[in-house]
Amino acid sequence: MKAKTISIEADGLKIKGPAERMIHLLAASMFAQALPPAANVQPAPQSPAPEIGKPWPGQGGINGGFVHARGDVPAHYLIIAAKDVGSLEWGGRGEVKGLSKTDGYTNTQVLIGNDDERKYPAADACAEYQADGHHDFYLPAAAELYHCWLNCPEVFAQDCYYWSSSQRSAYSAFTMYFGVGSQSSDGKDSERRVRPVRRILIEA
Repeated sequence: MKAKTISIEADGLKIKGPAERMIHLLAASMFAQALPPAANVQPAPQSPAPEIGKPWPGQGGINGGFVHARGDVPAHYLIIAAKDVGSLEWGGRGEVKGLSKTDGYTNTQVLIGNDDERKYPAADACAEYQADGHHDFYLPAAAELYHCWLNCPEVFAQDCYYWSSSQRSAYSAFTMYFGVGSQSSDGKDSERRVRPVRRILIEA
């Protein structure tokens, strides 16, 4: 017995097929329109990205370049805040669980949400930073600072170390010296320069 076919027409496009298949397609379309967009995903703006190292209008800072997807972090542009937020301590000495060498956003969320009653001034200052209406800045991880040095070291001070959100041990965390491109580590109670960053995620 031949299966019953029906057709669906929308916006000038006509699709014909088995009734059961057409019902599935219609239901899927309705769900796609009803569901909200994925949380915490800001697509790249339609205008072309400015030259690396130059301000990106409306995005809160400077284009730090494209970063390929890695692990749970999707592909994105790294936006560097236009200015430092001061020289601050990294914060409470002691091992903090779950910190990454590549994912500064997650590191910052771990630090500012830590319930051990210790304070983390560098991460707190980055999380509180706002520009162009954006409030999703964070303290970059060690690999993200190195990415900045590769792409546009000139937008950072050349005569001092910057904190990353990546810890080396219970008592020290990784730093970056942009004058010569060297990474090192310092005691968490030392004051080092702090520069927030944020991401523009790339829609698949």
